[in-house]
Amino acid sequence: MATLPAKHVGVPPAPPAPRQRLRSDLRRALRDSGSVGLGAYPMGVAFGALVAHSGFAWWWASVFSGFVYAGSLEFLFLGLVPASAPLASIAVTAFLVNFRHVFYALSFPLHRVRGRLGKAYSTFALSDEAYAVTVGEAAQSFPSRRVLWLQVFIHFYWAGGARTGALLGSVIPDGIRGLDFAVTALFIVLAIGAFRARRDIPAPLLALACALVARFVLPGQLLLTAFALFTAGLLTRYAVTRKERARA
Repeated sequence: MATLPAKHVGVPPAPPAPRQRLRSDLRRALRDSGSVGLGAYPMGVAFGALVAHSGFAWWWASVFSGFVYAGSLEFLFLGLVPASAPLASIAVTAFLVNFRHVFYALSFPLHRVRGRLGKAYSTFALSDEAYAVTVGEAAQSFPSRRVLWLQVFIHFYWAGGARTGALLGSVIPDGIRGLDFAVTALFIVLAIGAFRARRDIPAPLLALACALVARFVLPGQLLLTAFALFTAGLLTRYAVTRKERARA
């Protein structure tokens, strides 16, 4: 009886070459981040235009978006820095605005990112959009490079949009309205989407109550007061819920 060649007898297929795996991870990360880029790039353009209209040199948009990379905090900086706000006020604002990232880190798949440099950049580039994409069920099997390239693309969308907006700042009319509301509109849309997904009524009611208290008690420090009250309220709610679950 004739025998098959050895190459046909139980020999597993050769694994893909490193270059093929890299290209595959790049294509998949680009596809995963594409929908995010549709929102991040235009918002970056709006930020860059505001940088140009605020009296900064155009290259400050690249500095803010490339090294600060904090989205909503960058918009706030455009009001705090020209107003010569105290350093302590800027630090507290930055802490409260970005405090949500502490909770992101609890479930972000940093353990799947390899290398110290990779982990360092992944920690720096942890944004709302990157977190939303990487914690879904479909992302549980993302390898290290796919997670990193996903964050690189999202970072590029934001920084590239900011640079474009700053360069076009002289073309965009100075009196145009609504650019400074771009990040607020984005978070409103995200909040509506999150509410539809979880139907968590106490959270938006708590946020509204904190905003109203801050508006009438400390109107001059409305943002800081509202953030502080909301953070304290969320922590208190978490502690109470945890105790109730332990008793049950």
